[in-house]
Amino acid sequence: MFDHHPRDAPVRPAGAELAQDLTMTGTWPARLLAPAVLAAALLAACSPSGGESPAEAPRSVKVVTIAMRTLDTGLIATGRLVAREEVAVSTQLAGYQVASVAADQGAAVLEGEVLAQLDGTLLDADIAQRQAAVQQAEAAFEKASQDAERGERLKGTGALPQESIEARRLAARTAEAALAQAKAALDALTIRRDLLTIRAPVAGRVLSRSVRPGDISAPGNVMFRIAAGGEVELDAEIPERGIGLLSVGQAAEVELQSGARIAGSVRLVGAEIDRDTRLGRARVILPVRDDLRPGGFATAVFAPSDAAVATVNEGAVRYSADGASIMLVGEGDRVATVHIKVGRRSGGYIEILEGPAPGARVLLGAQGFVLDGDQVTPVNADAESPR
Repeated sequence: MFDHHPRDAPVRPAGAELAQDLTMTGTWPARLLAPAVLAAALLAACSPSGGESPAEAPRSVKVVTIAMRTLDTGLIATGRLVAREEVAVSTQLAGYQVASVAADQGAAVLEGEVLAQLDGTLLDADIAQRQAAVQQAEAAFEKASQDAERGERLKGTGALPQESIEARRLAARTAEAALAQAKAALDALTIRRDLLTIRAPVAGRVLSRSVRPGDISAPGNVMFRIAAGGEVELDAEIPERGIGLLSVGQAAEVELQSGARIAGSVRLVGAEIDRDTRLGRARVILPVRDDLRPGGFATAVFAPSDAAVATVNEGAVRYSADGASIMLVGEGDRVATVHIKVGRRSGGYIEILEGPAPGARVLLGAQGFVLDGDQVTPVNADAESPR
């Protein structure tokens, strides 16, 4: 074997030798093959020997932390205006004609004020008859009582048999019972006469009137509907995620369809959620005003709650057809996509209703360049202003 390279000869790169050898071959024209071979040789010479490629190093990414914060935003809800307490007015009498109506829809009435009057002509005749019956019963009771007293005086003298004395006692008690019955019948008619006058059971505002002169009264038929005290409130429909943020006494601003804004407060927070609509209810009491009409539509903006909620920088949340999601930086600094349910937004932060617990690290921005399972180098960006 002969050594082609003298010991003192300079060593050339392997690529150069390859280029020289190929240019000497007759397989391809040297002028066509040489440039490509020389380029390959230069790349091979410039490539580092061993170690990782820079593309394989973990990417540096900004991360933020899910934390508890107070969001400076109010809950918005819609609903209808209703009477705080609605009173239905009807009559207990049947078969009496309505003689007159004294109150109309929208009228402000006082407690005990006359609303309507029933015709009591036939009832007056019945009362006169019962009064005569009471007088007869009184006379019969007076005579029976006198007879019983005389019998008691003759007791033991033998002038009157004992059976007659007992009979007189029984006649007196019977006459007394008949008198009581006659008086009770008269009292019933007197009460009925008082019921001919339909009065307001409470002070308030008449919401509706469904009775006319000439109608025939019937128990159960509502003649008037009254808003007790004239108080009207908003029956607001609250999303399930927001019902827990409300409390009794919390301030609210109600906007009517006319554009008027009225200050109110939460009077009642519903105890259940509708299984179909997933909505709860809250009652907002409002001051007494003429432009508050039950049945109208209104919008309420509730004052912000002081309760802290789980939040994250809104730049960490991405949206797709599957909903909102974040990229969680977990154990070993590896990334995983987690779907979340979001709520309110304020000051660059967004509320997390369902998702990772506070303290979890979340990728901020540049999510399109990181895939699930990738390892990253986290850089804390909590001190940066939210975007």
